[in-house]
Amino acid sequence: MTLNYKPPFSISPKAIHLIADISSQIERYAIRMEQEDGLVLRKINRIKTIQGSLAIEGNTLSERMITEILDGKHVVAPLREIQEVKNAIKTYDAFASLNPYKVKDLLKAHGLMMEALVDDAGNFRRGGVGVFAGTQAIHIAPPAERVPHLIDDLFAWLKASEDHLLIKSCVFHYEFEFIHPFIDGNGRMGRLWQSLILNQLHPIFAHLPVENIVFQNQQKYYDAISRSSDVANSSVFIEFMLQEILTTLKKRQSVAIDNETNGTVNGIVNDIVNFIKAKPKITIDELAQKLNKSRRTVTRLIKKLQEEGVISRIGSDKTGYWEVRSGE
Repeated sequence: MTLNYKPPFSISPKAIHLIADISSQIERYAIRMEQEDGLVLRKINRIKTIQGSLAIEGNTLSERMITEILDGKHVVAPLREIQEVKNAIKTYDAFASLNPYKVKDLLKAHGLMMEALVDDAGNFRRGGVGVFAGTQAIHIAPPAERVPHLIDDLFAWLKASEDHLLIKSCVFHYEFEFIHPFIDGNGRMGRLWQSLILNQLHPIFAHLPVENIVFQNQQKYYDAISRSSDVANSSVFIEFMLQEILTTLKKRQSVAIDNETNGTVNGIVNDIVNFIKAKPKITIDELAQKLNKSRRTVTRLIKKLQEEGVISRIGSDKTGYWEVRSGE
């Protein structure tokens, strides 16, 4: 297929290395998400995604408040911000049904994301828009009458291009923000659509909170867009977003490892308490053998339990016994 339009970008050696690093991290993260508490992690990531993406647009609701809205609880907050969260929840609930290669699905998603927030939710803008810092115009978007044609060209390139999906997702994100096809909600829609494109690479991207990391580096995000606009080439933005994706994968992998380690330790501690309940005179050597752990490890955990008041030693080391605090 011959493309009528190709967005201007180049792939640097740094971008190639980032793609390789991201690819090696994806499977590690995927394995972690398949473990028993993966469902909980997916919910946590969804909340982080919603909070991060909306916070970039000025929404002040915390992760706790978003969790309460998600659970159907009453939250005291500005009505518009609550509506933004409810809309984002509905939009991400529809994630699996959205086709990243169809313009009609983009309009459908915008209708969900901006319901009751703008008059023409689900439709391209009919007037001019720009991005401003105070009174200074940072970016003036193309005229409204060009938007449908520009979006059609962008989607045609996205569908036909043979570039790596990581590259295509970043290029699409940048070009989408340049076109600014909607009167409002362009930022959150651009980030959502990048996640949809990345989901074609691997399903973990349906639950990876890339938006939350972008929020933590919000100024660098806007700087990368601005610098790419200055040179009329999205390469700077590509490198920035690839680095953010890699950072996110590593950070979430690190959190997963910490959670897994803590879960293992808590499991051993619970086993120690149960063994003591069953046999108050059990020795540290016996515990070490039952747990298949070193004496040093068991001694350290026993000390921790004593310091926390969970267990106490009655009598001497040789003739005494362990006592578990009532209620443990």
